[in-house]
Amino acid sequence: MELTVAKKDLLKIVARMQGVAERKSTMPVLANVLLAVDGNGAMRLAATDLYLSLLGRVPADVSKPGSVAVSAKDLFERVKMMPDGPVVIATQDNATTTLKASGSARRYTLRGMPGDDFPPLPQPAEGSPTLALDVEVLSELIQKTHFSISTDETRAHLNSALFEWEGDTVRMVTTDGHRLSKVDVKVSGRQASATMLIPLKAIHELRRLCDEMMAEGPTTGPDGEKKKPELLITQSGSSAFFQGAGMTFSVKLVDAQFPPYSQVIPQGADKVVRAPRTAFAEALKAVSVAASERTGGVKLTLTKGSMRITSESPESGDGFDEIPVEYAGPNISIGFNAKYFLDVLASVTDEEVEVSLSGELDPAVLRPAGATTTSDRQFLAVVMPMRI
Repeated sequence: MELTVAKKDLLKIVARMQGVAERKSTMPVLANVLLAVDGNGAMRLAATDLYLSLLGRVPADVSKPGSVAVSAKDLFERVKMMPDGPVVIATQDNATTTLKASGSARRYTLRGMPGDDFPPLPQPAEGSPTLALDVEVLSELIQKTHFSISTDETRAHLNSALFEWEGDTVRMVTTDGHRLSKVDVKVSGRQASATMLIPLKAIHELRRLCDEMMAEGPTTGPDGEKKKPELLITQSGSSAFFQGAGMTFSVKLVDAQFPPYSQVIPQGADKVVRAPRTAFAEALKAVSVAASERTGGVKLTLTKGSMRITSESPESGDGFDEIPVEYAGPNISIGFNAKYFLDVLASVTDEEVEVSLSGELDPAVLRPAGATTTSDRQFLAVVMPMRI
């Protein structure tokens, strides 16, 4: 195989492969990225850990077709050090691969593996239903829920995000057993039905893909009209495929039962406090510095027009702050993990938030203040209390 490719194109796509290639696998080939040329005009690159796969193409001037698999990490580090401009990639019969900067003496040699040793990537079955979703919508779903996905990989049903498309509403729900986040977005003019459980590692990669596509901005259609970037989502068998910006990202969906989230969301809380989001977050952050390192617990005490936030730690002492709030209910004190509240407050942009409470041992529900049931965007978070 021999070809010439622009460094900036190659670096961008090889950087994306880093999150998918599996460096710690017992199968060495999974730490590699596949470079392949099937015809003239483009090079195909692929990475997989057998659960996630990423496939992309870059324009190339091809002199000789072929394929090779080389270390994703080594390739990325070497391409990054190349001078700007064309890079010539050539492979020998023993899969040794040479990278040479065109017009420069800089050159690297990589020990590769035959491209035929690289595992085949999953493909959607012909005729599988495909949905088109604005990238900014998927980005919002992930941004407002990713923090409450459990990092415990032994609990697959919690180490994932539930993605649902019901009629004209797309939804994402996540929970780690101590808190829950749910966001609904209406997508007018589109009707579909889909349910999938997407693992945490795939959520991280989808977030990166969304960020890159939004950074590139709107695309121009054949009629010259500006269009928001979209992802094509295909569910086929036990896998889902996300296609956009010249990349195809596939993920093996989690085969587990997500908790019945609607039963976890408290209904009819009788104590509602409205607080300025920034002041609330700053006070929580300040008081949590003095909280127990083990629990991160703080106590919220509500009285008419005021919220006191306190923490106690046998090792480091106490913390205290107070902010004015809109509250006219009875006095109540309740303990929470400060980080759980801070994660929610960081994910919304509204100036005020609404916290609904029932009793000292009942969960709290956080929402952007002023949100109505008819709004196109509905977000809420549930945080379980803790004894302090």
